[in-house]
Amino acid sequence: MAQPLARGVWGVVSTPFLGSALDIDETGLTRLVRHYQDIGVTGLTVLGVFGEASRLASEERRTVLETVADSVDLPLVAGVTSLATAPVIEEARLVTDTLGDRLAGLMVQVNSPDPLTLARHLNAVHEASGAPLVIQDYPEASRVAIGTADLVTAAGAVPSAVAIKAEAPPTPSAVAVLAAELDLSVFGGLGGLGLLDELACGAAGAMTGFSCPEGLIACTRAWDEGGYPAARDAYLPYLPLVNFEAQAGIGLAVRKEAIRRRGLILESGVRPPARPLPGTLVPQLARHLAATPGATLRGVH
Repeated sequence: MAQPLARGVWGVVSTPFLGSALDIDETGLTRLVRHYQDIGVTGLTVLGVFGEASRLASEERRTVLETVADSVDLPLVAGVTSLATAPVIEEARLVTDTLGDRLAGLMVQVNSPDPLTLARHLNAVHEASGAPLVIQDYPEASRVAIGTADLVTAAGAVPSAVAIKAEAPPTPSAVAVLAAELDLSVFGGLGGLGLLDELACGAAGAMTGFSCPEGLIACTRAWDEGGYPAARDAYLPYLPLVNFEAQAGIGLAVRKEAIRRRGLILESGVRPPARPLPGTLVPQLARHLAATPGATLRGVH
């Protein structure tokens, strides 16, 4: 069986765009991922939901992968967006052709509530791509809901699985079962909303798109060093921003504007049909950033 994905924080990378055409900003992407490397993430996750991968053409996805791989030395998890086996394999081949041995895991969404169907799908993807697999259980994106026990059954029948990204609320109870029953790393997502409780239930860390990943790192490191009391104290200053970014429908736009205001990208545009950030919320975002450790504004306003 494959070795579980390394513990810690896997930063989920947004895709910055420029101008009215929303072209990929390769310079901004380079700046962003180098910041992740500088602050000490374990690895990066690209082409996820936060990276707007479903709105990128194939060559744009290749550009993102190449830019990130050329910019940092970190291990990489790369997402695929399709659900059916044939298109997933097609996406997977683009990833493996581009990243080669830099690929730590191919993130594949749960595509069926039936554990046997899901296991067959995942094993077929691995057989065609050779990639270790990160199983993403995110019904908000996939519109597929699977029971935790059935996910355990499916994952247990996939020798190439190295991690599960558990994003079906309530996540802490799911993490507890998955971590106890499987020899895999289990990561929380959802912007870090449940991170403290997920760690308490056995999570290996976080894999999510919070605009201030320094907080995720502080929380997970504190957990490893001092358990719940230390992790709680480390995470409390970040929680107002975590909560603000979790607003339904506009979370992506909020996070990208927060990243822009930190000076890491030049523009915060999102591709339709994602909703832009309401102007009425901009002052409150600025207040949250000003009060968040490590999120000091760096000259782009």
